[in-house]
Amino acid sequence: MRPLEGVRVLAVEHYGAGPFGSMHLADMGADVIKIENPASGGDTARIVGPHLLGEGDSEFFQTLNRNKRSLGLNLKTSEGREIFEKLVATADGVTNNLRGDQPEKLRLTYKDLKGVNPRIVCAHLSAYGRDGPRVTWPGYDYLMQGEVGFMALTGEPDGPPTRMGLSIVDWMTGVTGMLGLLSGVLAARETGVGRDIDVSLFDTALFQMSYPAVWYLNEGDVTPRIPRSGHPSLAPAQLYTAKDGYIYVMGLTAKFWSLIVEKIGRPDIGEDPDFADFPARRKNRDKLTKVLDAVFVRKTVDEWMEMFGGIVPIGPVYGLDKALDSPYVAERGLIQTMDHPKKPLRVLSNPIRDNGEVLPVKPAPQLGQDTDDILGELGYSESDISGLREKSVV
Repeated sequence: MRPLEGVRVLAVEHYGAGPFGSMHLADMGADVIKIENPASGGDTARIVGPHLLGEGDSEFFQTLNRNKRSLGLNLKTSEGREIFEKLVATADGVTNNLRGDQPEKLRLTYKDLKGVNPRIVCAHLSAYGRDGPRVTWPGYDYLMQGEVGFMALTGEPDGPPTRMGLSIVDWMTGVTGMLGLLSGVLAARETGVGRDIDVSLFDTALFQMSYPAVWYLNEGDVTPRIPRSGHPSLAPAQLYTAKDGYIYVMGLTAKFWSLIVEKIGRPDIGEDPDFADFPARRKNRDKLTKVLDAVFVRKTVDEWMEMFGGIVPIGPVYGLDKALDSPYVAERGLIQTMDHPKKPLRVLSNPIRDNGEVLPVKPAPQLGQDTDDILGELGYSESDISGLREKSVV
């Protein structure tokens, strides 16, 4: 039994942030029912290329929607609304990642659903929130990275602002939303009263500014971009050039600094007044980079990993191919194979382990794949379902 078995969540979701968050619940055993409008082709992620898996399916979609069930349902019809409310009566939560003004229009808020189920928790994920001057604004991850300061902190000092290579704001907002949803469910099971939970891409991105934000708010300190992806206040903690690539070295304690100079056979570096302590090393970061580059360039990345691994915090800097083909990744069971109808699909394992075990995966559903089963659970007969199909309700 997985931890969230017995929890049911209805997901009115599309594309990235929402599906990524609810996938965590599904991986943990929750019954996540993905509600998709069959008339519009369902979740737009189904047709995101370049790697398609036939009509209405893609590797992008499979990445974010495994372990869920799909109900093809038009919520804008009266009969579709009736089916939805019957499901709400059986559920713990309803989640959506629609534009800020849409949950009110589609009646997905606690105010709209508490009469059906007073314990229901309604989690809303939007770009800019469900109130304020941007409630009707569409928005995406990259926009948030620019506005809250991520891009200004990323890249080389003499280069343009740079986004992170992944949609990190989407993923963090999805997980944050599910943390809020589960917290509400725990409270509802104690009190019998649900609530609305709100997260937004903008708010979550700003919250992730963390200590640079606190430094600015309290000291007026604007953290600059540091060469070689360096730590803003500690050195050495940055990229260094090896014979065949880059390594990242993090001498974040006096002990690690001592071990670095000892292992490279350069006690003179440790005795140099310019590198005597953390303030000195930070002040003379450029000089230290040149000194250590001259050392690290003598060996390959693998040779440095063999020398420092487990002794000093050090890591190789890999491209996507080498990162995923790493023997360590395989040893950890971080890649699984799903038995997709088109072909076996290799996917990443959820990082959460349940009693030491990797969480199992099954392919994301085809659009409406579980409609008959779900309606049957609600008491609809085969003839009822056939009639609903003729009316384009399901």
